[in-house]
Amino acid sequence: MAYEQILVDIKDKIATITLNRPERLNAYTSQMGAEIHQAFAELDENDDVRVIVITGSGRAFCAGADLSSGGGTFDRRERRDEFQLERVPIRPWNMKKPIVAAINGPAVGVGITLPMQWDIRVAAESARIGFVFVRRGVIPEALSTWLVPRLIGVARANELLMSGRIMSAREALEFGIVSHVWPDAEFQQRTRELALDIAENTAPVSIAITKRLIYGLLAEPSPDKANAVDSRAFWWVGQQADAHEGVTSFLEKRKPAWKMKPSKDFPDFLPPIK
Repeated sequence: MAYEQILVDIKDKIATITLNRPERLNAYTSQMGAEIHQAFAELDENDDVRVIVITGSGRAFCAGADLSSGGGTFDRRERRDEFQLERVPIRPWNMKKPIVAAINGPAVGVGITLPMQWDIRVAAESARIGFVFVRRGVIPEALSTWLVPRLIGVARANELLMSGRIMSAREALEFGIVSHVWPDAEFQQRTRELALDIAENTAPVSIAITKRLIYGLLAEPSPDKANAVDSRAFWWVGQQADAHEGVTSFLEKRKPAWKMKPSKDFPDFLPPIK
């Protein structure tokens, strides 16, 4: 697929997706959404990609939905064909690669609810973040009323989702929205160091299984059932080539040479999350 509103670059096993509408502060459109998820699907099948990083071009990450169509922006009856573009070929929680949201500037509305579906969020010092939906006469979307309370707790989610206020990067760190805040001048390098650490030092199939278990067990109420799945996965992975390589490389004080590939070596008893 030829991309018009995003850029995709692969280097050192890291795929960087850049939201590329800087003149509109990377405001989100249905086409951008379709392109992001198509890129996800393609990159998840590429075993040469270990980590996906998403950032924004220019001074913003994503200023939310493109409101240029006026009052009917969120009326899907009026824009049915456009919203059909957003049919998702792959869900982030079913992907086998870790996804890092590198929030380099303002991230509001869908500009923060989509990153909440991803795995790791980091922010530049100058970033501003807000779930502004109730201030636009709509409601939080992209699964955020289900996901945000689970990630940061109900009380904090209530405040952010029901006030719609903008917060600083430091406050987002305190709330647990992001895991790191770095100075703007260091942000790109620090994000790359984080991604490189994962790409170079972790077993790709181990990452894929860990991610599936985290999201698959997020709503499991029974610790016994969770333990059964977790234990089966550990028993399975302990017999695989990468478990042998991980221990051997550690003892030999060398970098591991992982042999397994998520595209073909993923256990069949961990089905997609529905």
